[in-house]
Amino acid sequence: MTDYKHTLNLPETKFPMQADLARREPEILARWEAEQLYTQVQHASAERPVYWLVDGPPYANGDIHIGHAVNKVLKDIVVKAARLSGHRAPFIPGWDCHGLPIELQVEKKHGKVGDAIDARTFRDKCRAFAQEQIERQRLDFKRLGILADWERPYLTMSPAYEAEQLRVLADIIERGHVVRGAKPVHWCLDCGSSLAEAEVEYQDKSSTAVDVAFAVADPSELARRFGSFQEGPADARFVIWTTTPWTLPANQAIAVHPDLEYVLLEHPQHGGLVVAEKLAGECARRYGIGEAHIRKGAAPLTGKQLAGLKARHPFIARQVPVVLAEHVTLEAGTGLVHTAPAHGLEDFAVAQEHGLPVENPVGSNGVFNAGAPVVAGLHVRKAEDAILAALAGAGALLHKATLTHSYPHCWRHKTPLIFRATPQWFISMDGRGLRAQALKGIAATKWIPAWGEARIREMVAGRPDWCISRQRYWGVPLALFVHKEKNTLHPDTPVLLRTVADRVEREGLEAWFSSNAADWLGTEAAQYEKLGDTLDVWFDSGVAHRCSFAEREPAPEQTDL
Repeated sequence: MTDYKHTLNLPETKFPMQADLARREPEILARWEAEQLYTQVQHASAERPVYWLVDGPPYANGDIHIGHAVNKVLKDIVVKAARLSGHRAPFIPGWDCHGLPIELQVEKKHGKVGDAIDARTFRDKCRAFAQEQIERQRLDFKRLGILADWERPYLTMSPAYEAEQLRVLADIIERGHVVRGAKPVHWCLDCGSSLAEAEVEYQDKSSTAVDVAFAVADPSELARRFGSFQEGPADARFVIWTTTPWTLPANQAIAVHPDLEYVLLEHPQHGGLVVAEKLAGECARRYGIGEAHIRKGAAPLTGKQLAGLKARHPFIARQVPVVLAEHVTLEAGTGLVHTAPAHGLEDFAVAQEHGLPVENPVGSNGVFNAGAPVVAGLHVRKAEDAILAALAGAGALLHKATLTHSYPHCWRHKTPLIFRATPQWFISMDGRGLRAQALKGIAATKWIPAWGEARIREMVAGRPDWCISRQRYWGVPLALFVHKEKNTLHPDTPVLLRTVADRVEREGLEAWFSSNAADWLGTEAAQYEKLGDTLDVWFDSGVAHRCSFAEREPAPEQTDL
């Protein structure tokens, strides 16, 4: 048989017939590291124009997964393509190192601050834990063959990064974007802290839905507006529906839509009930009275015509006004909305518009304050029975049912959140035009893929003010001084922040945490409170475009990606 192999004109190669990657890949990576290949590439391209990539940092907790791999491989492709196109393209990897997930891991091992460990030692343990996670993740990233400056990454817990972050905060305050307010924020009862929007996830939850009757304070005035004095007006009531009965102690108003029409629904035991006309039939069936019977001679009124009337709170000696609000809908309930400004963003907005008090009866531990009627000393998760009993005793509980609905939960503890008004620090989206600036910047940016622009534009257009303060231990300090009587920031706050930043860069975070007000303010210290809060961890990664280059070269005015 003729052997044709030697008659073929094929190229010769030293590549082995088998890839044998399990053995060869580690050898290749070891050679790259021994030769300092990344450094060689940077030296060889030193005179070229720079292509700036900012590496959005992975969190320093847990082993890498497929999401990490996709993220880093795509970035590796981008910077290599930039080099082939004639640029110097540094790849400075980073890690996000502060925040509650790391605190929780340290708490599991060493206990909580104040119980088993002091705050300074706790921060040291958090730093050590984050460093261990970084070392594990770095080895795995190298194993993926990513060519980057792995020996000099940026870390959000490095003093240079933390200091630059404080300087960014100084700039933001200088431009008037930071405000203090007792706005309702997502509050995790297990974390004992406010949460950012990105730390909230939605899961189904079973809640008690109740219809509650608020007696009309001036029935004759209501009857006059309805044009009906038949059968006596003294039994008239406004009816609200809510899935959070525990918030009823904080009720300050009843909201109606200005353009919806409302009627007096007859109830054999409870008299005339004010409900939305289009929901009257559904309400009658829910209350077990069959067909909806509307009081004779009482013509429907719009919300505008009801505004200004007052109702008596079912179990608190308080009168609450009927106010107008655009967020009232006919999707469920009665068309009248229980309004507790301390426990909801829409409620808070209504309170600001109508000058209602924002009184929060719930402490940071989820327990009602001593002065709260009916529920004083009870945890919000255990207060429902007492509230339902008080409603029933007052003859105000028209209906009770269990409802399963989507509800905000803590992404770490998987437990339901509450809205709770508490003094916090916010970046205002509209006070100094930040939202408009951001939307303009979004429009001027190239997005890949293009649909990303619409997604981020809608998020920014609708996002509330950003709560940047956290009541935690492991994070960059919100290094502010607040006047004890005026509740205002020190007039030299930007200068003070930059002074703190310089000290932090030299000495680390304890330069702030272990100091007192007198160390920074001298004789003024008695007038000011030194805050103990930390910055939201999303602020850390959000300033990476400026801070990630802090230890090596000036930050670019504009990054490429």
